[in-house]
Amino acid sequence: MKFLIVGLGNPGSEYVNTRHNIGFKVLDALSDASNTSFKIERLGEIAQLRVKNKQLILLKPNTFMNLSGKAVNYWMQKEKIPLERLLVITDDISLPTGKLRLKGKGSDGGHNGLKSIQQVLSTPNYSRLRFGIGNDFFPGQQVGYVLGKWDNLELDVIDKKLDLAIKCVESFCLQGLSKTMNLYNNK
Repeated sequence: MKFLIVGLGNPGSEYVNTRHNIGFKVLDALSDASNTSFKIERLGEIAQLRVKNKQLILLKPNTFMNLSGKAVNYWMQKEKIPLERLLVITDDISLPTGKLRLKGKGSDGGHNGLKSIQQVLSTPNYSRLRFGIGNDFFPGQQVGYVLGKWDNLELDVIDKKLDLAIKCVESFCLQGLSKTMNLYNNK
């Protein structure tokens, strides 16, 4: 059984370790923990691993955030992955830094990556793991904040939460959405 696990972010060295790229950071941690690596493929970087009897296809789109839906749709079609086995990992300014929240559907909340996926898939009904990045910015400074680099205090929190995010992704694939929500939400 295959799952598509998508980490949202922007490609390029200038975006490494920015808050907006937490999806990439979670997938990097997952691939490192599994001794697998990413390869450049069509519309993104792909890594594959197994968790028990499940095959996880990790996707870091290289389409930039605003066109993430194009890469997600391509890999869902290519690998014949149904909507219920898609999990998108994204940053969320409405959650405190490091807080995790798994949902089975929802609005894009103004997030351009989620907006693109929703438009291309024609539905908001896909699972997403929202990773809190906080909202410590002044009005009108949101773009600079989300594209800004983590400070050392934030990195301490994030690094501690990466293992929890990995366990959440694995649980989603092994135990399903509902049980995983009960186990990991608001941790």
